[in-house]
Amino acid sequence: MQKAYKLSIIYYLVFSLLLIASAVMLFEYKIGFSYEGVLDYYLGNEDKFIPAKSTSGLLKIALPHIFSFGLISMVLLHFLVFTKLRYKKSTLTVIYLTFLSAALEIFTPMLIVNGFEFAALLKLLSFFVFLTLILYISWLLFHSIIHD
Repeated sequence: MQKAYKLSIIYYLVFSLLLIASAVMLFEYKIGFSYEGVLDYYLGNEDKFIPAKSTSGLLKIALPHIFSFGLISMVLLHFLVFTKLRYKKSTLTVIYLTFLSAALEIFTPMLIVNGFEFAALLKLLSFFVFLTLILYISWLLFHSIIHD
């Protein structure tokens, strides 16, 4: 891998890690990491003065997230082309899991608002799986830069 590629990947990895850190902090602050916290955030809670989310409100949140989740995933996964991992079958699995977990993380609030409360667990699971995969891809890229 050329030095210019390595440098640009390192810069992108640093900003990706900052984005992940801010995502975790915002998720914990706004929603929380509990089943009840997720339900309260989307379905509302009169005791805590939390209004329920509407479908149109969820769409306003989902649309920019579709772009940003797709962009960070596509760029990080595209950088794997510059590594020795590009022909491995496990890389294809990581690609599919990344986009599947991103889609679930974005669209599970629609299920929650429409009465499928079990989707709150799916929301939490997809959030952690997506961030774990992004961290794993970042580590793979960093590892390939250091050892190439």
